[in-house]
Amino acid sequence: MAKGHRSQIKRERNENKDTRPSAKISYARVSVTKACFVLDVIRGKDVNEALAILQYNNRKGSKIIYKLLKSAVANAENNNGLKAENLYVAECFANKGPTMKRIHPRAQGRAYRIEKKTSHITVVLDER
Repeated sequence: MAKGHRSQIKRERNENKDTRPSAKISYARVSVTKACFVLDVIRGKDVNEALAILQYNNRKGSKIIYKLLKSAVANAENNNGLKAENLYVAECFANKGPTMKRIHPRAQGRAYRIEKKTSHITVVLDER
């Protein structure tokens, strides 16, 4: 029934923890599909190349993901002691967040629903 002592379970869970530098933003005001268009472009690229792509990309989520990538690079340099030149975007993905529902008044007393979608975006870096 029981798998082991609680501290033993926690110890085993922490052994399998991913130590790659990463950054995450929760409740970003961009839909998952719009964020994924931008994330697909930078996946697997060097950090400097990805930052250049994001800086001149005109899509909705590119400004948010640009800040997130810079944060991940800063985490790698300060927390893990890695050089920014050797880093590349190993993983990047967006998960669906909660949707804010708003009402827009229409003709003859009707109401249309407006859905303001949010997403949780994660960027994971790795060293070449």
